[in-house]
Amino acid sequence: MRQVKAFVHEFGQLKIKEMEVPTASDGEVVVALKAAGLNRRDLYIPNRRGDDAEALVLGSDGAGVIEAVGEGVTNVSVGDEVMINPALRWDENSEAPPKEFDILGMPDNGTFAEKIVLSAEQVERKPAYLTWEEAGVVALAGLTGYRALFTKGNLQAGETVFIPGAGSGVATYLISFAKNIGARVIVTSRSEEKRKQALALGADIALDTNEDWELALADETVDLVIDSVGRATFNRSLEILKKGGRIVVFGATTEDTVDLDLRNFFYSQFQLLGSTMGSREELREMIAHIEKYETRPVLDKVFDLRDAAEAFRDLEESKNFGKIALQINSKTIS
Repeated sequence: MRQVKAFVHEFGQLKIKEMEVPTASDGEVVVALKAAGLNRRDLYIPNRRGDDAEALVLGSDGAGVIEAVGEGVTNVSVGDEVMINPALRWDENSEAPPKEFDILGMPDNGTFAEKIVLSAEQVERKPAYLTWEEAGVVALAGLTGYRALFTKGNLQAGETVFIPGAGSGVATYLISFAKNIGARVIVTSRSEEKRKQALALGADIALDTNEDWELALADETVDLVIDSVGRATFNRSLEILKKGGRIVVFGATTEDTVDLDLRNFFYSQFQLLGSTMGSREELREMIAHIEKYETRPVLDKVFDLRDAAEAFRDLEESKNFGKIALQINSKTIS
């Protein structure tokens, strides 16, 4: 039987490995992947697994063609072009994910492979206007940004949203989504090039991370902060947030813990909201949103699957503005 090639973490190493061809059981589909997207969680998984763990295919995002369907599958057929929903077992929008919620790519095998088998409920129709590489990087970051901005942040037209860290994949979606509905967008970055790219994408103001935000934004009213940086920006963001404003946190790329002046917080009547990923219902809303506005992901680079280790290094060094994709097909690896 022919095997499929995949990028795995195995016994402390990241490498290309041949895996058994997946087969579809009842309610499952096999997707022949065309592209997959890198996310920061892919960088953290090897450390969480340790050096004695057996092979796991990494990756949460992907898009491809339905190659086989199991018994009872009615929502898709062989030949359908689909993108993968990495939010497992979270169907309807709710205040928090259900206990059984997980993210594709650990503990289940993920998308950095020529083929994947998963529940038919975890695939959605690929928007026709997107390339394979674009469709392969939409779901996780786009869904994360959509829930943080709209479900939790309740951003409205005419409001101003402040986004520390302009270069991440989620941040680029946040900029696009906010501008789509007529909101004002302010971002920050240490990189002059990333600030220029954020402005080109639609941001109204792009600040140097190191400048005085309070001084620079003295004439602005910030209604909402979307933060994924953590300790390095959290309190600085509160300083420029209007009284009674909302702050949504969906990540912590710097330290997880922050010092908080509770008296200032409650006197200012800030609203602090946590967010992570999103439900299938929200994913479908997000797909409808990008189709309505013909929003395209910001693709920084595309690597071959065989060069996944290089793509990981690129992401780890935060060189990217937007998303990094892996191109996958039978000719990718010889």
